[in-house]
Amino acid sequence: MKAYIFDLDGTLLDSMDVWHKIDIDFLQKRGITVPPDYMDSIIAKTFSEAAAYTIERFGLSDTVEELMREWNEMAAYAYGNTVELKPYAKEFLLSLHEQGVKLAAATSLSIELLTLVLKRHGIYDLFDVICTTDETGKGKSHPDVFLLTAKKLGVQPSECVVFEDILAAVKSAKHAGMTVYGVYDKASEADWEQIKQTADHTIIAYNTVPSAT
Repeated sequence: MKAYIFDLDGTLLDSMDVWHKIDIDFLQKRGITVPPDYMDSIIAKTFSEAAAYTIERFGLSDTVEELMREWNEMAAYAYGNTVELKPYAKEFLLSLHEQGVKLAAATSLSIELLTLVLKRHGIYDLFDVICTTDETGKGKSHPDVFLLTAKKLGVQPSECVVFEDILAAVKSAKHAGMTVYGVYDKASEADWEQIKQTADHTIIAYNTVPSAT
């Protein structure tokens, strides 16, 4: 394989609790309780799609831009100070980098937040390419962001390994013709059995991934 493509939230980053708290605080400020299905409804969407969905679902007066700005502001401290990498993630990335494998991030996270957290952990410069779903205008229930990432890397989809924690994204990366590792995250625990059935491989931590060859 010539390229390894990583999702960020829930895959490289142990960050899903941050977004759960933001959901609670954001909606409570507007007198709304977070519905049980809300997180699942937005998890595979682009950042702007999630904002538009939230506005429509709850009848908010915010614009998409205003809502995204508020979310970014709420998340900035955590991504700049407290969000940690998944166990052994940095060691795995460094190992791949040393072997000359191309590395990319394909994420729904905003450029502002991903830059904060990747630079804080000293891994920003390891990535040859960073793609966000807002570049394609489609969330991870579609393969577009994975295909765009492969194109930017200059490799074929069949030459890519993808690491994802979300079932919809695992399915999309498979549809794109890529080899997929499902990564366990407690936020998607309810889908773990389906992820294991759909992905080519699954891992709990990065110290169990075979080295690139």
